[in-house]
Order: sequence, then C-alpha cells, then structure tokens
Amino acid sequence: MTDERKVGRHSVSINQKQSVSITGVSDVISFDEEAVVCDTEQGVLVINGALLHVNRLNLDSGELDLDGDIFGLSYEEQRGGTKGKGSLLNRIFK
Repeated sequence: MTDERKVGRHSVSINQKQSVSITGVSDVISFDEEAVVCDTEQGVLVINGALLHVNRLNLDSGELDLDGDIFGLSYEEQRGGTKGKGSLLNRIFK
C-alpha cells in the first residue's frame, strides 16, 4: 500500500506581515525561528522572518499556519525535475 496524499490547491495568505496560512503543503523540509522551508504543489517555498513559530501543521489536509515577523517568501526552482532534500539545504545554507 502506498501513502499518497491528496492535497487541495496551493494558496498563501499573509495577514499584516505577522501570520501566514498556506495550503497545498506536502512536506516541511526544515524550520527554525528565521526560516521555514516546505514542499508545496507549486514547488519548494521558503518563508524568511524572525521569531517564526509553526502554529498548525496538518500534512493530511496540506495546511500550515505560522506566525512571527515575516520578511519574505520565495519559491526555489526545481532543477532537472528531481527533489533532493540535501541539495536544497546545501543551496540554502551556502
């Protein structure tokens, strides 16, 4: 039996640069107080900020809520169609 999750559409909602709600999340690759890196239906999403805190994570429904001081969001380009956690982390922390 395979563990395939059906995740809804991907969306990002930011409220006053203090909270973020994301749908379409399939995995959280890493998180700390300055960055949250997650895999979404639209690619790898990096949320940068300060004092970031994950309030809710539900991978079955693909939902992630976090708060803190949000500085920016960016999507990482997937090269060659492969997803390698090690390679992404190496690119982020170079």
